[in-house]
Amino acid sequence: MTTEAMSKAQPSAFNPAELAKLGQKQAAALTDMQRELYALVEHANRDWITRTEAERELAAQFTARLSAARSLPDAAQIYQEWMAKRMEMLAEDSRKFFADSQKLIQSSTRLLFNGWQGNSS
Repeated sequence: MTTEAMSKAQPSAFNPAELAKLGQKQAAALTDMQRELYALVEHANRDWITRTEAERELAAQFTARLSAARSLPDAAQIYQEWMAKRMEMLAEDSRKFFADSQKLIQSSTRLLFNGWQGNSS
């Protein structure tokens, strides 16, 4: 390899200040990414806790109503209403899970891409 080819292959000047600045940008981007992802997970966690409480309340109501049923047709009606509500909740859970997953993927992709470039979001 000629001297001219070697000089083209090597960077013209090593600048520690630029390297430090790039490292700071990468660290800031990583911190921002972790902060945003943590907020998304924390929000989803609160939603699921609320959902669990609603499930518990529905089960308590079902038990109380079923205990008070006077006949088999009444019990069947109570069960049908409970099952319909459970299906509604399941459908909502599926929508919520999909939406939360999309937010997490979009946020991760955006933050990783910005972090990879060294930009703080």
